Amino acid sequence: MPTGGGKSICFQVPALASSGICLVVTPLIALMKDQVQNLKEKGIAALSIYSGMSFGEVKKTLDSALHGNFKFLYVSPERLETNFFKEYLPYLSLNLIAVDEAHCISQWGYDFRPAYLHIAAIREVKPNVPVLALTASATKLVQADICEKLAFKENNTFQLPYSRPNLSYSAFNVEVKVNKLLQIVKRVPGTGIVYCRSRKRTREIAQVLKQHGISSDFYHAGLPLDDRNEKQENWLANKTRIIVCTNAFGMGIDKPDVRTVIHMDIPDCLESYYQEAGRAGRDGHKAYAVLLYTQQDIDDLRKLPDIRFPSMEEIRRIYQCLVNYLQLPVGAGKGVYYDFDIEEFATLFKLNILSVAYVFKTLEQEEIIEYTEQVFSPSTVVFCCGKETLQRVESENPHLTPYIKFLLRSYGGILDNPAAINEKQMAKRLHATIPDTQKTLTQLESMGIIQYNSRKDVPQIRFLQDRVTTDHLTISISNYQKRKDVFVKQLNAIIQYTASPDKCRSRFIANYFNDLTATSCGICDECIERGKASLSPEDFDLIRKNITQALSNGPLTLKELMDNIHIKNRKQIQAIIEHFLSEGYLEVHEEDYGKKLRLKKKGQDRNPARF
Repeated sequence: MPTGGGKSICFQVPALASSGICLVVTPLIALMKDQVQNLKEKGIAALSIYSGMSFGEVKKTLDSALHGNFKFLYVSPERLETNFFKEYLPYLSLNLIAVDEAHCISQWGYDFRPAYLHIAAIREVKPNVPVLALTASATKLVQADICEKLAFKENNTFQLPYSRPNLSYSAFNVEVKVNKLLQIVKRVPGTGIVYCRSRKRTREIAQVLKQHGISSDFYHAGLPLDDRNEKQENWLANKTRIIVCTNAFGMGIDKPDVRTVIHMDIPDCLESYYQEAGRAGRDGHKAYAVLLYTQQDIDDLRKLPDIRFPSMEEIRRIYQCLVNYLQLPVGAGKGVYYDFDIEEFATLFKLNILSVAYVFKTLEQEEIIEYTEQVFSPSTVVFCCGKETLQRVESENPHLTPYIKFLLRSYGGILDNPAAINEKQMAKRLHATIPDTQKTLTQLESMGIIQYNSRKDVPQIRFLQDRVTTDHLTISISNYQKRKDVFVKQLNAIIQYTASPDKCRSRFIANYFNDLTATSCGICDECIERGKASLSPEDFDLIRKNITQALSNGPLTLKELMDNIHIKNRKQIQAIIEHFLSEGYLEVHEEDYGKKLRLKKKGQDRNPARF
């Protein structure tokens, strides 16, 4: 289904209508937390297990899934492989297994996650539980691979049309991208996302926007968690109009009224571009997805396969640097997590940070390491004493009473299960400092009153295999080469999309994802140019005069407007009306009895679509 198409409904509603609990596999902690929170707000009991949780927290969550009245259990694919989870699996009363972001299961997809390959093992333990796989970005090759890897007996593939009738796609070859960006942002009102490839560039672009009086901020994975959360919340609440970010921003973000998504750099595949651009206009109103590029960008993309797929010699060299950095001896390290600063590592060993990132990606795909940049384990508290002990502690330590009462009143179930807490929010409510709050929680733990785990917000590396000597490090060369070949095809597709495909951009994207039913959208830059070219200047002016005259006495419905234009070719009239809507010459006016068209008022921008 297309981005924003409601894939979650496809497993949430059937799960609610059946007895038992739905197991949801998703790789994105942000998306997992967002969906669990949304379900809880609707009064639906949901649980989640993700990296960074302690053994005790995982155990209590699984016990709750086993014995409690919960409807959803969200887990990362890595959790499915643990022996502890496997012990509980046979006893969980599952009504459905939902595999979200299912393209991650395919080596030929754009975001392959090796842990996804082990999901099918659940079917051996739960052979009668139905499995549903969902994705917004699977080509025909990837769709077939998903069915195979999940052991479907038949290729039961259901696909909705990929067209987004309200989303206008454009791509511009420009000399100065910032100038074009400013032009777009000034002409199209509402909130927007600007994607950049580098962290440094996000800060620079946000600063330029601010200098031109545009409310903006920057976001990337290298920022402290509190900063990221604050920036995200300000944008969601419309306190910040434009968020300038890397692709670390957006997953799990549900903001329907985004009017523009602008890419300052070309993504390396159409899949990721479609995902990111698709965050615009989810409310159904007109929105714009714009890609800015130069010829140098195209040339750089063509060089990317050799950079993205480094030589075996380079892989071994960086692997050796990694084990030296961690001081990891041969035969050790399997299953151990290490705090890891990739920038410090690259600087210390004088390595190109992009080369490091691509080598790590290869080692991940070969199931040698797991590198997680956006790790977040929130602080948790669970009470581990009885009510009598609590009463005694409160009477003997009055200064602890406000903290104990706040925890009990603010976090339901904290007497039985670990609750994620926010020390900053707690300190504010209790008129205390954050360090004092943390000190008090630590004191309560030392007294045996609570179990307190402070949060973790540091990138992690985990070795999935014991460290080997560099000479013995091997990868599957055949799979490696095939992944490179697929990557080259993905690059060629985004280049073809970018450099004027000479057909509707929306249709181009739909066809790429095997939706062959799509027709021309009429609102992308290519359709608009072709629509103008198909008419003589005289015919174009005549239709515009007819439309202006018909609307001079007030708004009309589309049918009323077409009836007032005395030209036989009604399809041509409708196409021109859609063109004028895209150009900003006309606008839709909401009335009590439906939508009507009217001339845009003087002084308003008449040309947002053409920027």
